[in-house]
Amino acid sequence: MPGTLKENSVIVTDQKESSQIYNKGNFGYPVSGGGLELDLIEATFLLESGRLVVLRENEEMTFESLFAYSSSASEGFDIRYMVYKDIKQRGFVVKPESDLDLSVLPRGRMLSNSRPKYLVKAVSERTAFNMDTFMELAEATGSKGKELLYGIVDEEGDMTYYIVSKRELSGSTAPDCGNRAEGKLIKDRVFVFDGTPSMHTGGAFGKMTDGVLQLSLIETCYLMSKGIMDVISENGNMSADGMMEFGRAAQDEFDLRFKAFSDMRDNGLVVKTGFKYGTHFRVYEKHPDSCHARFLVHSVDGSRTLMWPEISRAVRLAHGVKKEMLFCRAKDGAEYLEFKRFRP
Repeated sequence: MPGTLKENSVIVTDQKESSQIYNKGNFGYPVSGGGLELDLIEATFLLESGRLVVLRENEEMTFESLFAYSSSASEGFDIRYMVYKDIKQRGFVVKPESDLDLSVLPRGRMLSNSRPKYLVKAVSERTAFNMDTFMELAEATGSKGKELLYGIVDEEGDMTYYIVSKRELSGSTAPDCGNRAEGKLIKDRVFVFDGTPSMHTGGAFGKMTDGVLQLSLIETCYLMSKGIMDVISENGNMSADGMMEFGRAAQDEFDLRFKAFSDMRDNGLVVKTGFKYGTHFRVYEKHPDSCHARFLVHSVDGSRTLMWPEISRAVRLAHGVKKEMLFCRAKDGAEYLEFKRFRP
């Protein structure tokens, strides 16, 4: 099937060939007069697979020459082409997409009977993004009723896919405000020596060891902000603001973690340290005595740059311990993005 290169597309004028490749292969878009316009990605794929001859100024182009032309005409063409080819060869209908890079229909569906399910961003493993960008793309894609799919090409040309989606979190464990507790600040922890306060039995705050409740600085600051805890240091009573200042001085990224912690606790989740998983928090939807942690959550600033190897490690670890990996954008409030491995 012959086609002619015209700037950023290839035009097929033969009506019979155009109709067949569009109806059966879902390539290109019909043009007036019965022809077909192919995107450079589609034309390159068809040329590589021996189903298209591309002419440029009446000279036949090789796959190498068309690939080189397309790469110079379109920034990031090589990465988009590799992702397109991989998804196409897995049996999906894939179309170049103006908003992102590609759109993908559900498996087994055609343009004649379905609409895209995924919008795909094709990137190199060395591409860096910040949380604001991830959040904006996830929100824009979700508003269209589609899922955001990242196709990452590593340095050997292998593909890894992640679905990135915004999550709303809620649980059923609220702080128990029955008994006001008094704690003593010792170094960077707070200890409650008098009995077992209801904030532990009902709200799952802290850890009991030999009849003594140990609270983290973040837990303590949260409880003080709710007016259900007093803290005494060697210098006397501490205010809630004073405790926050102490936390900032004692721990890195304290405000980022506190915003995420407070939001999740306000929404009924139980939040514990995620240190052994390499994240800020492990999160339970119910009291930990009745369930396992469902999420691992890492809190970052909206402008924080994230690299794909960092995301890959976090998602793989979470999957290995049967948990979901969320990144929290701690800005004015807290918003959550899930990164989930996808196998087409």
